[in-house]
Amino acid sequence: MASILNHHIAIVCLLSYISFSTFNFVSCISSSTYIVYVNSSHKPAPYHTHAAWHAAMLQSLTIEPSYHLLYSYSSNSAFAASLLPHHVPLLASHSSTLHIHPDTFVPLLTTRSPTFLGLPPYLSSVPSSNPSMDVIVGVLDTGVWPEHPSFSDAGFSAVPSRWRGECESGPDFSSSVCNLKLIGARSFSRGYQAAGGNTSAASPRDLNGHGTHTATTAAGSPVANASLFGYASGIARGMAPGARVAVYKVCWTQGCYGSDILAGINGAIEDGVDVLSMSLGGGSAPFFRDPVAVGTFSAIQRGIFVACSAGNSGPTPSSLTNTAPWIATVGAGSLDRDFPAYAQLGNGKQHTGVSLYSGEWNEKEILPIVYNKGVQVGSNSSKLCLPGTLDSAQVKGKVVLCERGMNARVEKGLVVKEAGGVGMILVNQAANGEELLADSHVLPAIAVGAKNADIIRNYVLSDQNPTVQMSFAGTVLNVKPSPVVAAFSSRGPSTLVPELLKPDMIGPGLNILAGWTKSVAPSGLTEDERQSDFNIVSGTSMSCPHIGGLSALLKAAHPDWSPGAIKSALMTTAYMLDNTGSPLHDSANGTQLATPWAYGSGHVDPVKALSPGLIYNTTTEDYIAFLCTLGYTIQQIQVVTSSNSTCSHKLSTPGNLNYPSFSVVFGQRSRQVVKYQREVTNVGPAGSIYNVQVTGPASVSVSVKPQKLAFRQVGQKLRFTVTFKSVKVGSRWDAEFGWLTWNNGHNQVRSPIAYTWNY
Repeated sequence: MASILNHHIAIVCLLSYISFSTFNFVSCISSSTYIVYVNSSHKPAPYHTHAAWHAAMLQSLTIEPSYHLLYSYSSNSAFAASLLPHHVPLLASHSSTLHIHPDTFVPLLTTRSPTFLGLPPYLSSVPSSNPSMDVIVGVLDTGVWPEHPSFSDAGFSAVPSRWRGECESGPDFSSSVCNLKLIGARSFSRGYQAAGGNTSAASPRDLNGHGTHTATTAAGSPVANASLFGYASGIARGMAPGARVAVYKVCWTQGCYGSDILAGINGAIEDGVDVLSMSLGGGSAPFFRDPVAVGTFSAIQRGIFVACSAGNSGPTPSSLTNTAPWIATVGAGSLDRDFPAYAQLGNGKQHTGVSLYSGEWNEKEILPIVYNKGVQVGSNSSKLCLPGTLDSAQVKGKVVLCERGMNARVEKGLVVKEAGGVGMILVNQAANGEELLADSHVLPAIAVGAKNADIIRNYVLSDQNPTVQMSFAGTVLNVKPSPVVAAFSSRGPSTLVPELLKPDMIGPGLNILAGWTKSVAPSGLTEDERQSDFNIVSGTSMSCPHIGGLSALLKAAHPDWSPGAIKSALMTTAYMLDNTGSPLHDSANGTQLATPWAYGSGHVDPVKALSPGLIYNTTTEDYIAFLCTLGYTIQQIQVVTSSNSTCSHKLSTPGNLNYPSFSVVFGQRSRQVVKYQREVTNVGPAGSIYNVQVTGPASVSVSVKPQKLAFRQVGQKLRFTVTFKSVKVGSRWDAEFGWLTWNNGHNQVRSPIAYTWNY
């Protein structure tokens, strides 16, 4: 467990695309806080704990541990310390030090989901015979609102005896608020406090909403009549409503610190969680410099499944975060639910958008609509409805057209309201595409896609007296097509390891209803006095806990499955067709098809994942052999593995990792043929016979040996080799895609293939 000792580290951003997030870019400034990784085999026997040894190391260099040592991480053989400049070379040259690096600053980044995913209904409390009661889901986030009804423990039996965690007390948080459902709540804030954070808030209580939303998405108990002011009404429940929840507060409104994240992961490991759901991340650093990658490797070593957000930087290519192969990297897609609203223009044209407005409104009223009516003539700031830019004399009593960008979407509505406007049409920029994010605005507002934005804008600018009527249609189900890949969902290819196809899969992440804190309004605005037990939020922060919760269901059904087996089952059973039978589309452009660089293996299908037929069981030893192909030093590899790895066994190429997907990188003419080997394990009935099917571009020929796999018994492992041969000369980073499927007539074990030409 991480020993908490005293004081700042890499801030990692929350990956929710929530309406009140602001995207301020802060210059990276070297801090005085460092993470120091040490060789655990050097620990002298007299020191019974890592914390004592780490303190002694510092003392031997005349660095006072009582002031400088922040955390000691036993699971990762590392510690965090606040260091003066002359301390750094002293520690770097110490014989036990493997690696030392400073932290960098990164700014801050459901009632329908279970039915959409095909999960069975829960009508009231959780049945006491539910096997998922033995599964514990750990959530690293902004904390928890423990009084929320989604943490009801009605029907729950005693806490599993193997649980070693606790419910910490703190400001406005009593240890008695935990129960048989919410069995643990802890706060790790040393890094936050060292950076100047408010120490009075150092308790597990969620003052942001993000943590309560993700925890209830993963494993919330059923709550009847849930909604956000009447929208998305129904029974709200998490993916694994019978699972226990343990919350680790490592994040704050400003973001998360690497020292706190590592401490939270260490704590969760020692407490005994089975699943980690982490809706956070930032950047794409080498694995040995990434606190999330290092911490989660220790979790995987101990059999803990880890799900992380892919990031909200889409549709930009190569924008992924959390790409380590031992992590389930989760992108976001839509549900088949929408909240339509309509803008009827004075020229008779009607445009459809989305809205969560629930107040009184006269839908027959015709109102003037204005655009770019600012206090400063010639400035474009009023187009974006930035604070202080609108001219009240020109917008009072009117609907204002506002463009996305620069400030939070809900803040734009507040700016309009404070200037005297009575409504807002929020229009997407080209980069936002046709994706529609529903927000809880403080005034009547409709969000429209980029195509409608251009039409409405042109009308307002060209008509002498432009007008609009706004109407709101509530909640609509069975929307087609769905799912659609969210435009904000980060995309591949991976820049760290091009031979590794990421993301792994997508799950519901657009306009998701889940639990919320009583500390802030659904809009997140301090000027907003509304409260709700639930909120509708979008982001890969929302899709991540879907996968975390679903992995808990698989763990309950198959207690002997490894994290690699669970991830394989989720990936190889995912689907690539929407509810119209068409390949998945990309909301970034509305009409184009998405690719595996956007959705990985496809959209998760938990029912099929329960019985995948075959699994690609990637082990800890496989991951170490993979790390040995990346050009890292032995010391850097030991940083990740927390062991004395020597690379006595290494893969011929990173793409030879026994992974459920393929990424083939063709190089110079001498590298026009790429061979990968895989091993699959039969988790279906004995006597199963699978035949291979390969689809893909004509530019690549693919041969598989053998073409048939016959399994005599359950648990039997068989290997196959795939040879990819390029029959064209591609330009740099040309990309095409295909599929390799093992089919026995009942199971289709499907793997995506990405082809790139890197000349």
